[in-house]
Amino acid sequence: MAEHSKIEWTDATWNPVRGCTKISPGCKHCYAQRFAERFRGVEGHPFEQGFDLRLVPAKIDDPLRWKTPRRIFVNSMSDLFHDRVPLDYIKRVFRVMTEANWHQYQILTKRAERLGEIAGELPWAPHIWMGVSVENEEYLWRIDHLRRTKAHIKFLSIEPLLGPLGKFNLRGIDWVIVGGESGPGARRMHAEWAASIRDQCQEAGVAFFFKQWGGVFKRKTGRELEGRTWDEMPAANALVGIAATD
Repeated sequence: MAEHSKIEWTDATWNPVRGCTKISPGCKHCYAQRFAERFRGVEGHPFEQGFDLRLVPAKIDDPLRWKTPRRIFVNSMSDLFHDRVPLDYIKRVFRVMTEANWHQYQILTKRAERLGEIAGELPWAPHIWMGVSVENEEYLWRIDHLRRTKAHIKFLSIEPLLGPLGKFNLRGIDWVIVGGESGPGARRMHAEWAASIRDQCQEAGVAFFFKQWGGVFKRKTGRELEGRTWDEMPAANALVGIAATD
């Protein structure tokens, strides 16, 4: 577990699974793959096997040992709902999240179909948030699978935003994150695409978080949209479960 994260909308990361495979256009310039492959073959490094998918059972109990409450991004370097992650292993991860209920957990997947298939077998405590990635209009269908789950907080990561989404249905969604692609080969995000999503969130009463413009040098492009930052988070009732102290 990383005690601190540079991701603007979370505090820490936890990776009981490492590695992944690409399934849609948003994966093309995957930051996690780029990072992991730098260490392929480095003996003893967590990514000695590069970005090959593998389970890391030794990391499952980390949240139980981390006593200071944190907002934790689950599997920042993988996808918990990958078809090669066994259901029993996913259930183990959920059991730990349920037990270590002084944290909030943010799970994000592009495998929305598998999420829909097994969501009914998982315990959706209020402090476990579930999200799907939507990079362009072609993948709006992922939202329907998310909407059918019993997750108390449902969110969208629209990053990298690769095209206009048009008018889309935000029913049952609590939070939307929007961001442009960053790093080598970054594809451009147009301002009107982001502004349209922001406007629809405001209309629907959905919290809106603008993460970044991205680009090759994302620090230079910043994270202001139309003259201000947007750091909205789900309502206070989403914070149920955070009770532990040091």
